[in-house]
Amino acid sequence: MLKAERLQKIVEQIAKDNKVILDDLSQLLNVSTDTIRRDIKELSDKGLLKAVRGGAIIGSPVHPHFKERQNIDTQHKKVIAQKTLEFIKPGQVLLINAGTTTTAIVSTLPKEIALTVITNSFPIVSILEDYPNVTVFFIGGQLNKHSFSTTGYETIEAIRNFRADICLLGICSIDLKVGITGFDHQESLVDRAMIETSKHIIALSTYEKLGASDPYYVCAANAIDVLITEKDPSLADLAGFKDAGIMIK
Repeated sequence: MLKAERLQKIVEQIAKDNKVILDDLSQLLNVSTDTIRRDIKELSDKGLLKAVRGGAIIGSPVHPHFKERQNIDTQHKKVIAQKTLEFIKPGQVLLINAGTTTTAIVSTLPKEIALTVITNSFPIVSILEDYPNVTVFFIGGQLNKHSFSTTGYETIEAIRNFRADICLLGICSIDLKVGITGFDHQESLVDRAMIETSKHIIALSTYEKLGASDPYYVCAANAIDVLITEKDPSLADLAGFKDAGIMIK
């Protein structure tokens, strides 16, 4: 089978199932998984799909709405939230970006914990309204309707007035070579500012986002201190992140 025919088959398969798996395509097209991986990268670079760990998912020109993402991988986010709680201690100053994973973490905080939280997320502020010992700084700016958050120049300038102990950073994708990237340009700029003003960076990601990339650069992979996924940190696929000096939880 010619390469062009193979690429067309992959595009047709992902249009049919909304996702493809490396091993399945390898058997279907009778080529090695390395060949399929290269094909997927080429198609991903052209915007015809989005490469993820172990395969690819259908690309979308519109960033999914917060309400849609809130119902995806809920069990995985609960596992990530429980792991993250180990790092949160009373008296800390937390800088938290907008996202469904960070929202899940905040919703699991002990009710009586004393913290200072700085965030640009409307859902997170709404949750913390019921926490009597949490001081909340809500960062203003332009409303991003897809993420229920604020972005823009005013948001970034406000972030630079703080020095947080920990930044809890929900991410769209992370790759050891490409770094952490995002789908939304303005959100990526906000995330970058949060990283620059925090002492300790904890990135939060479901496993399928590892090895993937999006259009807008946030930071190098080794700019973070901890990477938390729902998976067992001893998995071989996570060894590269450990070698880069990142703690895996």
